[in-house]
Amino acid sequence: MKSQVRGGTRWKRFAVVMVPSVAATAAIGVGLAQGALAASFSISGQEFKVRADKLVGNGFVQYGSVATGKTLEGDQPFGAPVAVSGFDNAKIYGMCQSVVTPKVPFIGDVTLQLNAGTDDKRPVEATGLYLDVSDLKADAEFTNIDIGVAAGSADKNQKGEKLPGRPGIQPNTVAKESGFAQRAETATLSNVRQKAWATTAATFKLPNLSLSLHRGTSAECFKD
Repeated sequence: MKSQVRGGTRWKRFAVVMVPSVAATAAIGVGLAQGALAASFSISGQEFKVRADKLVGNGFVQYGSVATGKTLEGDQPFGAPVAVSGFDNAKIYGMCQSVVTPKVPFIGDVTLQLNAGTDDKRPVEATGLYLDVSDLKADAEFTNIDIGVAAGSADKNQKGEKLPGRPGIQPNTVAKESGFAQRAETATLSNVRQKAWATTAATFKLPNLSLSLHRGTSAECFKD
């Protein structure tokens, strides 16, 4: 279930989206949870959109969880089911991220748009990447994929030994150890259109970074 974000937005909320969400990725899995948050922080009351020409990732794992936070006014807690997608490392080509802050006083709706990795020779690069995804459309290809593994064992072999280059459940994640998960050696997603609540990464390189603000919603990376 997802809480609706209402009007009366405070301008300071707009600053939350300064960290681009390479959430330009992920297939979708379902699982459940115990613990703290899907990301290791309380999410803002706004989803953001990400478009990418291509994402190429190694060491892929995916499981279901719940992201929690508060609505834009900050007075109503809410939770949203998410598919958490983890990558040991990933490259993202032609990335666009946008978020709309509605009803900014004296201005109206404002869209923040961020672009990076627009040169094919200099893609966005991330390590230890985790994405909290609510909706995804893409053309996907996986190599050596395992579907239906227990989330708590997604980074281990049948002997319980840690697999190199394979991320596990994110620390502080609301994810059930025995819940459904899937993993693959590589994942390639093309023509990505994604909505997400949060992204975290150990390192995040954004060549050719460009950030701009626009009145209205015409500058969103894609329309529903």
